[in-house]
Amino acid sequence: MSPEKLQSIAFKWFEAFNNHNLEQLLSLYDDDAEHFSPKLKIRKPETNGLITGKQGLRVWWQDAFDRLPTLNYKVTSLTANSDRVFMEYIRTAADEPDMLVAEVLEIKEEKIVFSRVYHG
Repeated sequence: MSPEKLQSIAFKWFEAFNNHNLEQLLSLYDDDAEHFSPKLKIRKPETNGLITGKQGLRVWWQDAFDRLPTLNYKVTSLTANSDRVFMEYIRTAADEPDMLVAEVLEIKEEKIVFSRVYHG
């Protein structure tokens, strides 16, 4: 897949996330996708930071959208190769300090199969 196509998927991801459009966001993922996040590890320690499948993603993000109605990501950089996009963004939410975040989306057959979040 071309880097431009991968970046297009990443921009759709940001649009869905920032609109809190859960169905649009989930449509970008493979049914068996995995997601790793340090925040997930903190909020749901039993997961050790990893969830699998769209239902797990649905529960995680719906909770985030419900708890943080002003949650927004501002893209600062996107870098893509043939099967992944490295995204850097600023996470903002009312009453919380801004956070610099990096996230990698691994994409196969135009669906996200694995995502990993990195932040301090």
